[in-house]
Amino acid sequence: MNILLIITISLIGTFVGFAIGRFGDKYGGHLNAPHHWIYGLVLIVVGIIYIHNWIGMLSLSFGVGHFVSDLDDFLHMRIWGVDEPHEWKFWSIK
Repeated sequence: MNILLIITISLIGTFVGFAIGRFGDKYGGHLNAPHHWIYGLVLIVVGIIYIHNWIGMLSLSFGVGHFVSDLDDFLHMRIWGVDEPHEWKFWSIK
């Protein structure tokens, strides 16, 4: 039962991180700021360090979702700047 709760909370945290990242991409993509995959990577590192605590597990799952939501910018190593104009789709990484 305990493992089922951990998996459920982790999946919810991952989805929430992805959703916030996608909406941030749409409404904050015009800002000249760091791309949000960097914040996801920082949360993943924090989650790995504190993996034995709930906050570490939530940080890890939220960070993975946030990182994946901006995967295209990571693959092209875009670190800082305005996002290129593109058709916005919630489930797309572009």
